[in-house]
Amino acid sequence: MLTIQAISAFNDNYIWLIEDPDTRRVLIIDPGDAAPVINAINQQQLIPSAILITHHHSDHIGGITALTKQYKLPVYGPESESIIGLTHPLSDNPLLMIDPAFPVITVLAVPGHTAGHIAFLINDCLFCGDTLFAAGCGRLLGGTAEELFHSLQQLASLPIQTRIFCAHEYTEANLRFAATVEPKNIAIQQRIKDTSTLRQQNLPSLPSTLALELATNPFLRCDQEALTQSVQQFSGKTLSTPVEVFSALRAWKDLF
Repeated sequence: MLTIQAISAFNDNYIWLIEDPDTRRVLIIDPGDAAPVINAINQQQLIPSAILITHHHSDHIGGITALTKQYKLPVYGPESESIIGLTHPLSDNPLLMIDPAFPVITVLAVPGHTAGHIAFLINDCLFCGDTLFAAGCGRLLGGTAEELFHSLQQLASLPIQTRIFCAHEYTEANLRFAATVEPKNIAIQQRIKDTSTLRQQNLPSLPSTLALELATNPFLRCDQEALTQSVQQFSGKTLSTPVEVFSALRAWKDLF
């Protein structure tokens, strides 16, 4: 069974290491900084196999050059984004067999946060970069609200036991917004308590599950009547479709 660990970087980034315990081989997801990754590899005597990139932002790719120089690794990432060191450009739905130590990886096109953003599905584990956060979603930094809405709907259709490994520790701030949008949502109130307990112990709030996101993440709940009414009240206009609700909700979060 694979083991997955979060490597902290910068203020709130997580770089994910996916390890096959039998071989000690690891996949590296979104290494914005090489130093903490190299430290983990050395301390745990790991053998890096490849780097997987979800999108082009510097806090996700900044460690590529140093890591590939030291370990001569292949780099997989979105074909439509400019990523220095990319060796294997990817588009939607290829099935990757990177190393016999790891299962087949499904690549999902999830534009919106950026125009070419992709996600990696490994067994029941989704590595979604900045598209889907715990109780939130990414800002629009290259894609459109419609694209991001449809990307999130695609992720929401995965099995509910899917585990969500996003790239930032934004959960507490996202839950404060979620509670503002849906103040009567009991699941959100419970998640606030559970997350606070984890963070007080300096533990990651991740991974979450898709089931938990569907119950507490406002950006996956744009078809819910109470949420729609809340967003309409904030925006001051009638919103006729879930896409319109999502667009207004994303704009609200930008101001929160």
